[in-house]
Amino acid sequence: MSSLDIARSIAFSGLSATQVQISVASANISNADTKGYTEKTANQSSSVTSGVGTGVTISGITSAVDKLLLKSLVGADSDLGAADTNNNYLTELQQLYGSTSSGDSSTTGTSLANTIAAFESALSSLASTPSSASLQSNAVSALAAVTNQLQQTSSGIQKLRSNADQDIASSVTDINSDLQQISDLNKQIKQEAAAGQSTADLEDQRNSALQDLASQMNVSYFTTSSGDLQVYTGSGQALVDSTAHPLSYTAAPSVTASTTYTAGSATSGFSGITANGVDITSQISSGKVSALIALRDQTLPAAQSQLDELAQQLASSVNAVSNQGTSVPPPTSLTGTATVSNSTSFAGTGTVRIAVADKSGNLVSYQDIDLSAYSTVGALAAKINTIPGVSASVDANGHLSISATGSGNGIAINQMTSSVGGEGFSQYFGLNDLITGTSASNIAVRSDILSGTATLPTATLDASSTLTVGNSVLSSGSATVVNALSIALTGSTNFAMAGGLGATTGSFTDYAAAIVANVAGKASQASATYTSKQAAQSTYASSLSSQSGVNIDQESANLSALQNKYAAASQIITAINSMFSALMTAMSAA
Repeated sequence: MSSLDIARSIAFSGLSATQVQISVASANISNADTKGYTEKTANQSSSVTSGVGTGVTISGITSAVDKLLLKSLVGADSDLGAADTNNNYLTELQQLYGSTSSGDSSTTGTSLANTIAAFESALSSLASTPSSASLQSNAVSALAAVTNQLQQTSSGIQKLRSNADQDIASSVTDINSDLQQISDLNKQIKQEAAAGQSTADLEDQRNSALQDLASQMNVSYFTTSSGDLQVYTGSGQALVDSTAHPLSYTAAPSVTASTTYTAGSATSGFSGITANGVDITSQISSGKVSALIALRDQTLPAAQSQLDELAQQLASSVNAVSNQGTSVPPPTSLTGTATVSNSTSFAGTGTVRIAVADKSGNLVSYQDIDLSAYSTVGALAAKINTIPGVSASVDANGHLSISATGSGNGIAINQMTSSVGGEGFSQYFGLNDLITGTSASNIAVRSDILSGTATLPTATLDASSTLTVGNSVLSSGSATVVNALSIALTGSTNFAMAGGLGATTGSFTDYAAAIVANVAGKASQASATYTSKQAAQSTYASSLSSQSGVNIDQESANLSALQNKYAAASQIITAINSMFSALMTAMSAA
């Protein structure tokens, strides 16, 4: 080969290499804002034939990604995914509890504490005129507002748990998509590499899928010598090796306060997240899914248990007072809430007074019963049946029922010195309960009082040693029961440890305020954590972008230099062609 042929070959190789480099630089500039894109470099090397340089060649198109920075970013993506989820859910949880009081009045605002304070205010008004139908109605409505808010907040908490469970299912679908994408890209990368083609863009796509996967759950990974990206759970369960291993999860059809997750249990209310048939739920310690699991199984149930403690103590305290009283006119019948049967053992002491009175509260009949004389509920009911004008039995639902048989008459009870399991007779059976339900999810004002077919038990049955038929025995104008209700609400109640709140003693508004403050504190902490994790993730992302992202100014300058290089190579080729023409002309003349 002549020296001119070699020169032309070198010039053409330079031209060809420059064309590739210009194409790569242009692609870099075009993709500068493409998420996950990294700067590509067309690597140039010399061509040597028989020890003589014959030009240049493009040996490959690569990108340089700092593996340590990428690993740090992947970890930050997991932390941010968890923090973002916690922040969103706890913000929603806080909103369930209503707004706190604004101004000097404790009854303004919509929080639980404000609603309870409004009930206390209604009782204070009623105490001045206990027999007022309108003031009684206001008090009932105020109490109903408390029980309704407890129910609605409880329902909202379970809705959030259901949402978290549904979001876990959606996240598992997204995870499976990422796993499959990584597996597919592994195969494409190996195929392109075997064909001598650039795999840099495919590797970018794979890294993006890895980062998206990490935002959903924490993973470990490494790249094999063959170019495969293998992905594992934190404890080593394979998610992507030679193939993708999809996760499996089934959302619960419905969620209540009793729905829980128990690993390995066939009766678990929530299913486990499985990979290769193995439950990996406990292996997910970060990312969106980890936060959803913690919210569903820990944070939100803790909030529910606090509400339940408030509801149970409220029902117990209010009912302890309401069972000391009776309404005027007295109700035709009283049906308990405690579940019993005729054979249920009964161990009571002291005396209870059961009376029949007419609509005006005048005595029709009565009897004081010594409870220690009866060992079963059936025997006690039989004794109550001996009172003139009274019928008592355990109904089909397992509740003690006491009714007046005479037209227009009703039943009134004074617990006197009675004690059954540490409670008065009426309270033990729940005969004059003002509140029904056993938790925040079902707490309610007794239906007949709420509907207006029965009135508040604000009166008391005369406790004199003897009563006279025809005399008034119901003290409708007394504020004794109403004042006792106020004291029960505003006095010191012992609240047990619940949902992270320590055992405490205080009023109901105090405890309700503590619940609201506890949730607000968690929401504030979640917001601060999110801000911190977002800043950390942004720092790692910026560092990786600075290291491997596109610098438009630098690429523009590089493109200008390459264009000059291309022009120079073109001029060289033109010069060589002229030399060839001159040589051919000279040879023809000779």
